[in-house]
Amino acid sequence: MPWTMQDYPSSLKNFDKPVRKKAIEIANAMLDDGYDEDRAIPIATKQAKEWYENATKEEIEAFNANGQVKPSSNRSSSSSSPELIDRKEQVVKRDDGWAVQAKGAKQAAYVFSTKKEALQKARSIADNKGTDVEIHDSSSN
Repeated sequence: MPWTMQDYPSSLKNFDKPVRKKAIEIANAMLDDGYDEDRAIPIATKQAKEWYENATKEEIEAFNANGQVKPSSNRSSSSSSPELIDRKEQVVKRDDGWAVQAKGAKQAAYVFSTKKEALQKARSIADNKGTDVEIHDSSSN
């Protein structure tokens, strides 16, 4: 069962709503990418706190009002791909922005409007995983 704002790990219960919501979104995306719950929760928590500290008031309000917690489609450990943990993070230019995903992942964990935002997130994730960042770009934005 995917995590939602009504059903989430107890370790997130004392966070402000935007931090909790962001952590749930990140953790669900990580589970889809093959992370185990035990690893996804602390990484998602750290990244959600960093996002909150670095986001503008407007970004937080917009996420709180419009951000969607995307449920994980993969909560069983038998279908996880732990090898993604050791893979580089990729920043890929797409029609809808700049995507951040683990190399070989089926879907992006994040999509940002600017390359700078995507690189910051990718570097943060790569630092947490102890990997590197690859940039796939046809221009020099």
